[in-house]
Amino acid sequence: MKRILLVEDDLTYSRIVKTFLEKNGFLIQTAVKVKEAQQLFSNSKFDLIIADFRLPDGTGMELLQWSKSNYPQTQVILITHYSDIRIAIKAMKLGAFEYITKPINPDELLATVKESLSAKIPDPISSDTITAPTSSSAKNKVNSSYVVGSSAEAEKLEKHIQLVAPTDLSVLVLGETGTGKEFISRRIHDFSTRKDGAFIAIDCGALPKELAGSELFGHVKGAFTGALENKTGHFEMANGGTIFLDEIGNLSYEVQIQLLRAIQERTIRKIGGNKEIQIDVRIIAATNDNLILQAGDGHFREDLYHRLNEFTLSAIPLRSKKEDLEDFADQFLEESNERLGKNVKGFSPEVWEIFLGYDWPGNLRELRNIIKRAVLLTSGSHVEKESLPADLYEPSISLAGSNGSYSSITSKTDMLSPKDYKSQWIEQEKELIQKVLMDTKFNKSKTARILNMDRKTLYSKMEKYGLD
Repeated sequence: MKRILLVEDDLTYSRIVKTFLEKNGFLIQTAVKVKEAQQLFSNSKFDLIIADFRLPDGTGMELLQWSKSNYPQTQVILITHYSDIRIAIKAMKLGAFEYITKPINPDELLATVKESLSAKIPDPISSDTITAPTSSSAKNKVNSSYVVGSSAEAEKLEKHIQLVAPTDLSVLVLGETGTGKEFISRRIHDFSTRKDGAFIAIDCGALPKELAGSELFGHVKGAFTGALENKTGHFEMANGGTIFLDEIGNLSYEVQIQLLRAIQERTIRKIGGNKEIQIDVRIIAATNDNLILQAGDGHFREDLYHRLNEFTLSAIPLRSKKEDLEDFADQFLEESNERLGKNVKGFSPEVWEIFLGYDWPGNLRELRNIIKRAVLLTSGSHVEKESLPADLYEPSISLAGSNGSYSSITSKTDMLSPKDYKSQWIEQEKELIQKVLMDTKFNKSKTARILNMDRKTLYSKMEKYGLD
């Protein structure tokens, strides 16, 4: 019997979910805090963690990062509100299997739990995305998941991909979270002369600071405590192929120096080693940060930025290319049908109206998840409005706090003037920043990550609100 740890501080909600999962054959243990969940792991082994994002002593994101470091074979599902959608998507990049939104749909929860428990978790040595296509069928599978789009912006992006792919230029892909920066990078690789080599994707934001150099460049036995054997780094593994460095702005200054040297001299040196290793690797980096601002702050080396930025591509946010929405939706519908064993034919006119009117803050990743959820819940031939989260067509619901007290919020704001709205927004933003700072014990880097803003913006707002 599979063991699940449910971490939820709303005891009524926790009891409902626990009872439902137990009736479906799972063994459930509950906790209400991050520290309590961590302590339970010292006595028990769990196959899956289901955690609310907002917890009394921290966040589900912190629990996710801790579990991936200490128990990488345990899957994690996050429970969020739609106001947390960007953070939920970030959590998936850090290793969460999936996120589901409140109010939880029982069918969606059960399907997600079963899928997570049956999914194969990669071995730690190859936990990053490593692809070395050796057959035409493998290449076609990679290409089939990429949608070019028919808008002028999409056609321009594709033209630039085709231009830069055959060269060996380093490429910097800019764009918001969820806009498909890794798909763009894979497409560059697939159309390059290195297409038969490995494609290795690294999320720099998920690399532990103290181990980032070892992960990227390797280490020799005895180089540091815990280095029990020689390790081959990702750059050496990517030799002859392409390495994709996502969220490049999260690398420490020391690792940036090592990376700059690797680019300039085309050699690496393992941590603790004295032998130069020749490498032939194309680098594609991606970020949603302003690296020029970070360079001005001293957080990112300007010379490294210029080395990486031999050619720039911009991943377009979904709200700016609504003309391509149908192309992406059809692709994700096909994927979801195949994955869930369904045969949903399309979307009702009402659903299309909702899709076209929504802002898609989580971009393509959010669209894919919404469609997968809708296909799961659809019993007819077409996706109907009822299969969509209410937040898509009633966006004011996302203003509710984590306790779901929507009515109290609307009653206070119904008669507010635009000036009052602005004042209330400023006050809410101040309170949110203050709360996260206190939860992280004023760890500004962690606070900035949780709030999904760069450090410069956080410092500016802290000064503005007198939170220093």
